Amino acid sequence: MINKKFFQALDDLEREKKIKKEVVLEALETALTAAYKKNFGEGRSIDVRLDAERATMRVVAYKTVVEKKVLPGPEEEGYDPDAREYDPDKEIPLEEAQAIKKSFKPGDIVGEDIKPADFGRVAAQTAKQVVMQRLREVEGELAYNEVSKKEDQLVMGIIRRVDGANVYVDIGKLEAVLMPQDQCPNEKYNVNESIKVYVKKVKQGLRGPQINVSRSTPNFVKRLFEMEVPEIAGGIVTIKNIVREAGFRTKIAVASEDTSVDPVGACVGNRGVRVNTIVAELGGEKIDIIPWCADSLEFIARSLSPAKVIMVEVNDEEKTAKVIVPDDKLSLAIGKSGQNARLAARLTGWKIDVKSYSASLEKAAEPKVEETETEVVKLDLGGDIFKDIGEF
Repeated sequence: MINKKFFQALDDLEREKKIKKEVVLEALETALTAAYKKNFGEGRSIDVRLDAERATMRVVAYKTVVEKKVLPGPEEEGYDPDAREYDPDKEIPLEEAQAIKKSFKPGDIVGEDIKPADFGRVAAQTAKQVVMQRLREVEGELAYNEVSKKEDQLVMGIIRRVDGANVYVDIGKLEAVLMPQDQCPNEKYNVNESIKVYVKKVKQGLRGPQINVSRSTPNFVKRLFEMEVPEIAGGIVTIKNIVREAGFRTKIAVASEDTSVDPVGACVGNRGVRVNTIVAELGGEKIDIIPWCADSLEFIARSLSPAKVIMVEVNDEEKTAKVIVPDDKLSLAIGKSGQNARLAARLTGWKIDVKSYSASLEKAAEPKVEETETEVVKLDLGGDIFKDIGEF
């Protein structure tokens, strides 16, 4: 019923698709058993056995040895025309069992090879369905295992289709989805276009792996810096924090583990070649590269790059900061719709209130009702803390 070519095909499948032959045979035996019962009676206890070495298939029916019941005759009390001496699907009379083997007794199980004439067609059809199903499952598992290793990494993909607000990207053997919240507002996505994406989440779904990718997350920019800056990839320069409003501005705080290596200079590269490559990938998004500092006052001042700061006043308990900037730098420090100050607050973890120098003088001239303990530091407007801060 199943010839040698079938088993040879299983060998080829194991070699090419890495699907173990034993796994397919086990699934096939289960499926053939179910198929047999469906076609020849659910009540029958049968077992399908596939022998790859001999290239054979056996269908074995199991029956319990019983003594025939003595049933009342047509004229006797309790007569039932539908009653049977035994169940032929599940039982075998003692005399028939002993004809096979004399030692059989009631309660023993007898296995009998059966060869239904039309089971070959059922077996062939079932075998095809099981193999194809198992092939899809294993290919999905292998693809999932491969792509799950790429989670939190950058990959190259090709845009295959745009369906409504979602963009579908081919990243090898699987399709990933770039949802609206993971897209940059200043980008357009065209079919068959190559694209870098950050693998945000991989999970196993009912129809196979589900992959979410992103170009708007700060981690996308972080991975770009790791690719372009060898000092970051090598651990000499570390990214302390990175915040982003995709399509508009990113702020990244970097520090060096080696005092001889300038972290900002390493990120910028010779004549800006490294950071300009990243800016081009981001479609012109501005990037502020800020040298990280353990001193909160100084770090807050640096975080408002590209604006320069005159003074920083902080309240440690409430973790708030008041920053004074030159009058002509106020709009630069705050940024469009408050973006620069908002990103600085997220980068430092402090709530930042930015005021101009003249506004701070007017405020200082007003009568004070109550004072709060604060720490005040004046920073040199032309000081060295700004010389390494880059905006691109």
